[in-house]
Amino acid sequence: MVTTCLNGYVKSMFWNILWLQIALSVFVSVSSTDCCIFYRDLFGKRMSLRTSFPLYSTACKALADELEYEIKKIGPRRTVNSGTFRINPDGTRGKKKIPFAKSETFLTDILENICDRMNDYKLEDDPVTKKKIFKRYAPRKDEEIYPIYKQYFFYSDAYKPLKYACETIIEQYEDEILSVITRQSHSLADKLCIEKSGLCQEDEMHSEL
Repeated sequence: MVTTCLNGYVKSMFWNILWLQIALSVFVSVSSTDCCIFYRDLFGKRMSLRTSFPLYSTACKALADELEYEIKKIGPRRTVNSGTFRINPDGTRGKKKIPFAKSETFLTDILENICDRMNDYKLEDDPVTKKKIFKRYAPRKDEEIYPIYKQYFFYSDAYKPLKYACETIIEQYEDEILSVITRQSHSLADKLCIEKSGLCQEDEMHSEL
């Protein structure tokens, strides 16, 4: 009886250590159409888990959604000097003002940590296409349920592929992101994900994040 319990305990510990080893050695390789997660097992063997969900397109839509949320929070009334000058009606020169939410200072600051929010998204099946997509599940800070949610919040590494894709998009398309936002603050997903980067197709844009 004691031997059986010990054997069961040893097996349980073995599998716990194995999964811990996998969790600690995961790294991600992504393409525009799928995601391949590589890891090394307890014995150093290279393994992979491939998924067929469109990682980059989902990350782009999530990024655009988060940016739109931040811009709407600031609103159009708050302005800042743009650094350029304009001619006033009386012939004098004055500094041109632009919405703070469209300033390079604000946008650069937001882009620095915005991909951390990918932890607020979970993988699920799209009800229309039946494909795997990431969808936001966490409430935002200004929602009434947020304090309750924070009591039960826990960190997960499951979002890391989405965060990696988000960071890659910003690295490759930062100029395009800034350009799009300075011209408009709505329909960012269409402009950035379809027109500028080509990461999404029009038939993919129906999904709610």
